[in-house]
Amino acid sequence: MKLDKCWLLAAALSAPLLAQAAEPAQCELVRFADVGWTDITVTTAVTRHLLSELGYRSQVKRLSVPDTYKALQDNRIDVFLGNWMPSMENDIKPYTENGSVETLGANLIGAKYTLAVNQAAYDGGMENFADLARFSKELGSKLYGIEPGNDGNKLIQQMIDKNAFGLGGFTLVESSESGMLAQVKRADHLKQWAVFLGWAPHPMNNQLQMHYLAGGDDYFGPDYGGATVYTNVRAGYAEQCPNVTQLLKNLRFSLEMESYLMGAILNKNTNPRREAKAWLKANPETVATWLQGVSRLNGQSIKTAENLANEN
Repeated sequence: MKLDKCWLLAAALSAPLLAQAAEPAQCELVRFADVGWTDITVTTAVTRHLLSELGYRSQVKRLSVPDTYKALQDNRIDVFLGNWMPSMENDIKPYTENGSVETLGANLIGAKYTLAVNQAAYDGGMENFADLARFSKELGSKLYGIEPGNDGNKLIQQMIDKNAFGLGGFTLVESSESGMLAQVKRADHLKQWAVFLGWAPHPMNNQLQMHYLAGGDDYFGPDYGGATVYTNVRAGYAEQCPNVTQLLKNLRFSLEMESYLMGAILNKNTNPRREAKAWLKANPETVATWLQGVSRLNGQSIKTAENLANEN
């Protein structure tokens, strides 16, 4: 593939000169998990593009959250960029306790993840988790989640099982991110009420008239499910592949960046890869921070990145 050298070269000129030993052969292929959420698809795609520019190969496997952590433990994947905390605390806890999964650091700060309602429900008085039970008829006693095994779905099911907020008679409707959002849009069209898992960053915050519910701190955390997203790797990966690990540690995404690129993925008339490449080219200062202390796979300084286009 012919690579566009401009954005990487511009970023490299801002990064310090670095040459180091080539990474071991087993580091050439970097294996990612993608749990099917658009934000993780975006960050994984951008990271894979950067790794490609640096001479690495990568692959991505679509897995559920539980399967992702089992795959990290079993050395079937190397990296997961979607550890939403605190909602995924119970998912990751067994693996951090047995030492099979490590956390490199946060890649996104300022996210949120909790239940939300559409405009019809909000106009009808739905503002708090405590309002759910008294409006069960209007809601059809349904709470819409995403894919089975998702941590948010588990929290909803816990509330139902414990009859928290009087939700014992409610049903969790599991589908997928796209399926859930299609259901909300259908409810909007029919002027019906809907309660569903909402989060930011995501274009839904601009595309839907939605409102986050207050009062769910005991399950989703304070500040309307305020969340931080972390990068996980399998145990031992940081020592085996220090160059890739340095890049992963450097990655800091923003709500604005993710929302923009997520919109590109969800817009069927747009090429997501082209949009990601354009964003990287337009933001060399950000890329430069991601490349601090990072070299190419063969140990060559990134300042020689102008040769990439001729070598590929």
